[in-house]
Amino acid sequence: MSFKCTVPAVPTVQQDDADVRITRWDFAPGAVTGWHRHEWPYFVVMLVDGTLRIHNGENATDIPLVAGQAYSRKSGIEHDVMNGSDHPIAFIEIEIKRPEAFAISA
Repeated sequence: MSFKCTVPAVPTVQQDDADVRITRWDFAPGAVTGWHRHEWPYFVVMLVDGTLRIHNGENATDIPLVAGQAYSRKSGIEHDVMNGSDHPIAFIEIEIKRPEAFAISA
């Protein structure tokens, strides 16, 4: 299930290679990503203060975040994301395609 909205969020891919995909997402108020599944673990870093409204297929939850705040999720997440704020928001999403490429040896 997804949000009923006709305003799409705007993804701008900044890097996409064998190891990582980095995408900037820009959302007008009420804009949505559309229902999707994350095939890789990922990180999100907020660029402005705002509220992400996350629909998990059963219910929606508002997550207030501040500029610079980051979070991570494992692969397999399915959801739709909406800008729950009354102003435009943006974040950077970093998907890790090959976690072993970032392993640090001691």
